[in-house]
Amino acid sequence: MVSSDQRRRELARKKYERQQERRVTARRKAKRRNIIIASALAVVVAGGATAYATGGLTGSDSKDTATATATPSPTPPSPSESSSPEPKMTIDQAAKYTMSLKTNQGDISFSMDAKKTPHTVNSFKALADKGYFDNTKCHRLTTEGIFVLQCGDPKGDGTGGPGYTIPDENLTALGKAGADGTVTFPAGTVAMANTGQPHTGGSQFFLVYKETKLPPTYTPFGTMDAAGLKVVENVAKAGVDGGAGDGAPKKAVTVEKGTVDKA
Repeated sequence: MVSSDQRRRELARKKYERQQERRVTARRKAKRRNIIIASALAVVVAGGATAYATGGLTGSDSKDTATATATPSPTPPSPSESSSPEPKMTIDQAAKYTMSLKTNQGDISFSMDAKKTPHTVNSFKALADKGYFDNTKCHRLTTEGIFVLQCGDPKGDGTGGPGYTIPDENLTALGKAGADGTVTFPAGTVAMANTGQPHTGGSQFFLVYKETKLPPTYTPFGTMDAAGLKVVENVAKAGVDGGAGDGAPKKAVTVEKGTVDKA
């Protein structure tokens, strides 16, 4: 017999997946509309990065945005919409790396295994080296159904990204999906957010502060140290702004400096 807690988690998971589908649909509709508008005005957009920043690629102009962005996933472009290439591979793929986030709520560090997730680690190293994560917000906290703090968006609203996507990696690390289609992401796990479609990770990631059930479609690429996990737990205890179960954390988190170093 299914317990009330299991039923609640299942409903939360289904709601989460529906929201992601609405987000992808909204983004596509907005993109088509912006193309039409741009053609009518004969506007020339200089550079792929500018195109990525428009609402057409993020769904920010859509009526569905309020609902769609209330999930722990971003709206980065699909591989066909990427405006710049993935960074050239420069890391030692046999090494371990540490990402350190100096935040206003305390330091959060997590280890990364380049052998298991080379594209993800290489991308984070390249972004951190140019200060991409500096002075960014952890824009979303989820306290019902799934338990994560989401960071890595330079725009701070869930629609930002680096203008390229990276492939999914390490998806079997947490085991086979159960009958409900999920696997357990243990507390301390750091994983890539995506749009719900394969290979759509960008720069946004989520920090799991309590055991969470999700489909095995999110690249798990890091593990927080005890001190970092405690920082995230304290943020979660303060709850979500406005009292909802999913939204901006009441205890605002700003990444003042993000660095990646070889362990």
